[in-house]
This record gives sequence, structure tokens and C-alpha cells, in this order.
Amino acid sequence: MKIRTVEYFIREAISSLRRNGLMSIASVSTVALSLLILGMFLVMVLNLNHIASTLETQVQITVYMEDGLSEREMREIGTRITKVGGVTQVMFIDKDQAMTKFKERLGEQQGLLTALGETNPLPNSFEVKVDKPELVKPVAQAVAQLKGVENAKYGQEVIEQLFSLTKMIRIFGLVLIIFLALAALFIISNTIRITVFARRKEIGIMKYVGATDWFIRWPFMIEGMILGFGGALCSVLILSQTYSALTEKVYESLAFLPLIPKSPFLTNISIVLLVVGTAIGALGSTISLRRFMKV
Repeated sequence: MKIRTVEYFIREAISSLRRNGLMSIASVSTVALSLLILGMFLVMVLNLNHIASTLETQVQITVYMEDGLSEREMREIGTRITKVGGVTQVMFIDKDQAMTKFKERLGEQQGLLTALGETNPLPNSFEVKVDKPELVKPVAQAVAQLKGVENAKYGQEVIEQLFSLTKMIRIFGLVLIIFLALAALFIISNTIRITVFARRKEIGIMKYVGATDWFIRWPFMIEGMILGFGGALCSVLILSQTYSALTEKVYESLAFLPLIPKSPFLTNISIVLLVVGTAIGALGSTISLRRFMKV
């Protein structure tokens, strides 16, 4: 394609945008709103997924020992646990440490333990971590079979509910993002269709004098890409400022909540929205032109 031809296409696209100034502003605003909603849901879904994944990786198995085991026997059990596939960390917790942690959890209600006197009914235990969340259950079952192990607990019901919740979040998020992308495509294609409809006679004349389909399409495609990119740029600026302010507020009051850091997360989201906006603009123009190219 010649440089002069490209310059002609760009001039035509810009000229069309100027002639339809109010419509162009409305189109950019509509695209910006659509992509802003898409970006907000994308950020929300990715953060929920990140939080769920973080919680999954923090799941650990508590392995309780039988009473009467010697130190050597407990060390041997700890060694055997480390050899179970998927285990990344094994930490021994003796009875005194377990009691100290239990008192910390009780807080001001430690008086409930006065009836025990000097007796410590808590068993020695191991805290076990695995590299993949889905290995928690099979590792717990395998460790529970070891000689000297009374049982292995990992909060079965809570963990299974957590895994089900994260699965639902991922599926729902994917469906929602696809739906919003299609909605943005529909809005842009209809916006471009209004412009094309206003110039339908001009398109017909160009066809009759021998202009090729692509020669007619390019100015409209460039126009759609400019509208899509402009709308995406507006949504990116608003989304970046909003997310930055939100993360600062969250870190001030809920520092333990594992949100995705701003960098390079916002950069990646911005690139995705700009590419999606531009691509949707081009695709919307193509869809809108299809009907009017049949002369």
C-alpha cells in the first residue's frame, strides 16, 4: 500500500470524525464507558482470583502425633512426611508451643483453661504445607496412614468450599468478561453504522466509479479504530486512577488483604484495554460496512 494512499485514508477518517463531531464524542464516551465497565470487572475478577489463589496456597495440614512417642520416633515421622510427594515444608510443634498458640487464640478467655491446672492435653504435631492446593487432601490422607500419626486435619469442609468458590469465581468472571466485550462490540458497530448510513450514497457512488471494497473500507476502519482507541484511552486513565486510590485505601485499613500490586498489573490491563478497544473498533466498522458494500 502506497504512503499517499495511507495518508488519504487517515485524512478521510479524521475528516469524517470532524464532520460528525458530536457523534464522535458520543461514540468515544460510549466506548469509554463500556470498556471502563469491562476493565472494572476484569480487575475485580483478577483480584478475586488472586485472593482465592493466595488463600489456597496458605492452606496447611496439621498432623497430630500419638501419645507416648519418643523424640527419635517423631523425628522419623517428620522425615517420612517430607518424602511425601508435594510436601514443601514440615514444621514440628510441641505440646507447649501448641498450648501457647491456643492461649493466644483465646485472648481474654484464657481463664477457661484454669480447670486444667498444669495438665496439657494437646498433642505434639507437625504443620505441613504443600506446593499445590489440590494436593492437600491426598497428602493428608497419605500422612494419616503413617505409623505413629493419630490423624491429619486440614479443615476439609472449609477448604472444599473455598475450592468450589474459587472455581465459580473463575468461570463467572470469564463469562462476564466475554459478555461485556460483546456488548462493547455491539455498541461500537452500531455507532459506526450511523456514520456509514449517513454516507451510504457516497459509498454507492464510489462503488459505481470502480473503487474496490477495501479502498472504501479503510477510512471507516481507521475511524472505528480511532474511536475504539480513544474510548479505551479514557477508560484506562479513569481505571488507573481509581485502582491506585482504592489500593491505597485498602492497604491503610485492610493491609492483610492480598490485592494485586499496581505495577505491572495496571500496565498490562491498560495494554489489554487499548488493544481490545482498537480491535473492537476495527471489527465494528467491518460489521457495519458489510450491508452497505452490496451495491
